[in-house]
Amino acid sequence: MVHKLKLEELNRLDVETFKSVEKIPLVVVLDNIRSMHNVGATFRTADAFLIKKIILCGITPQPPHREIHKAALGATESVEWSYESDINVTISDLKAQGFEIVGIEQTTGSRMITDFTIDPSKKYAVILGNEVEGISDEALPNIDSFVEIPQLGTKHSLNVSVCGGIVMWEFAKALK
Repeated sequence: MVHKLKLEELNRLDVETFKSVEKIPLVVVLDNIRSMHNVGATFRTADAFLIKKIILCGITPQPPHREIHKAALGATESVEWSYESDINVTISDLKAQGFEIVGIEQTTGSRMITDFTIDPSKKYAVILGNEVEGISDEALPNIDSFVEIPQLGTKHSLNVSVCGGIVMWEFAKALK
């Protein structure tokens, strides 16, 4: 008979083991995210897919905060993260470390994620922008490529944490 698995049956990693496990070579950059829920949900998804690191930029709220922790459910303790006020400093640092920078944004030069080839021999950093304004205008010229998620309905955008979940899953599948 089918039953739902209990927590102890899921065999999840503890925080210390998680920190020592090899991560997917993907960094998620949150650029001027306003919502603490979006930040917390991004941490939780990053934990689920063994993402290397999250970098919080600009006005993006930082842990510890009760509202972030509500959505993160402890993932702020497992996922490596840092804060940098200037998105272009973050981009420059990541490029110096050999990361290809991918903006998740609808632009004149963006490709659908279904048409974007993720090379497993590369390291990537994806940038998720502000809930209203998207990725900071001053960062756009410094981004290597732009990807968007196909949307077939009437709305022109997805919630940041939903978008991040889709993108992290696509990269995790290709880079694991």
